[in-house]
Amino acid sequence: MKIIYTEQSLETLQKMDNSARKIFIKRIEKLATIPQGRHLKFGLPFNVEEVTKQGRIVYLTKEETLYIIRCFATHKEYEKWYKSYK
Repeated sequence: MKIIYTEQSLETLQKMDNSARKIFIKRIEKLATIPQGRHLKFGLPFNVEEVTKQGRIVYLTKEETLYIIRCFATHKEYEKWYKSYK
């Protein structure tokens, strides 16, 4: 499966320290082989995957492409983004 990153997700990944970035990239590669995760509420077309206790990846799968929409290092950032859609 092909992986496409949005600008926002790349910016977030670049700001992370190396150990966190490696964990996120490993999980993204795993998602490319076995898409899983839960679907978001409020009619949003995205899925979310918990990477660490705090970290989240928001993604979308279409045909043979995995779109990485956003990466969040903390749950607080994720909640702020998610609540903006309510």
